[in-house]
Amino acid sequence: MYALVTGASRGIGRAISLQLAQRGYDLLLVARSEDQLTNLALEIGTRHKRQAHVLATDLAAPAAAETVAAWATHQTEQLAVLVNNAGYGLWGRFEQLSLVEQQNMMQLNMHLPVALTHALLPALHKAPKAYILNVASTAAYQAVPSLSLYAASKAFLLSFSRGLRYELKTSNISVTCLSPGATTTNFADRAGMGAELQATANKVSMTPEAVAQAAVNGLLAGEAEIIPGVLNKVSAGLTSVVPKGIVEKIAAGIYEKYL
Repeated sequence: MYALVTGASRGIGRAISLQLAQRGYDLLLVARSEDQLTNLALEIGTRHKRQAHVLATDLAAPAAAETVAAWATHQTEQLAVLVNNAGYGLWGRFEQLSLVEQQNMMQLNMHLPVALTHALLPALHKAPKAYILNVASTAAYQAVPSLSLYAASKAFLLSFSRGLRYELKTSNISVTCLSPGATTTNFADRAGMGAELQATANKVSMTPEAVAQAAVNGLLAGEAEIIPGVLNKVSAGLTSVVPKGIVEKIAAGIYEKYL
C-alpha cells in the first residue's frame, strides 16, 4: 500500500515519510525540491526497503492538486494514506505583509489540502483501510496576533478535518488532524521571524522525528486529533476554558514584542 505526503522534502513531512516507510508503506513524495526528494527516496529504499516515487512541483500553483492527483493515481492503484503536510506561515502585521504572499500561503495551507483530498477520496475508498492526516498547528486553537492569517488558515484545516471525519465515520477512511507546536524546522525562517523570537521558540521546540512518531502512531490508531508534547496539549487545552481575550493577549505578548 502507498502513502502520499505533500511537503515531504524536509521537516515534519520528511520525518512522517520515514515513519510510514518504517511501518511498511511505499511512498509518493511531493514537494518543490527535486534533489531533497530524491535523497529521501534513496534513504527510504536503503533503510526501509520500500519504494518511493517523487514529484517535484510548486504546490501553491492553482492546478497543483489536479497535477498531484493525476500523478498519484498513475503511480499506483493502492493508495491508502494521504498526508496533507505542505504549508507555511508569515509573521508580521496583516496590513504590512504582502497580500499576494498571504494569498499564496492560503492557497497552500487551505485550498491545496481541500482540493487534493477531494480528488483522491475515490482512490482512498478502494483501500481496505485508509487514512487522511491533515497537518495543522497549535495556532489553530486560538487567534495569534502577528500570525493572524496563518492561525486562521490552520483553524480552517482543523475544522475541515473534524467535519470530514464525521462524514466518513462509517466508511473505510479515518481522518486525523495533527497540531504540532514549535518544532525544529525551517518554519521560523520561512515565516520571517527574527533571531530573538526563534531563540525563544527553540527553548520549547520538539524535533520533527518526535512529532512524526506521535503523528503516525495516532493516525494508525484512528485518533481524531493529535497534539504532540505535554506543554502543547496543556496550552491548547487552556484555550477552551480561558477567555479568548486573555488567550489572545498572551499570544500577542509572545510574538508581537519582537516586531
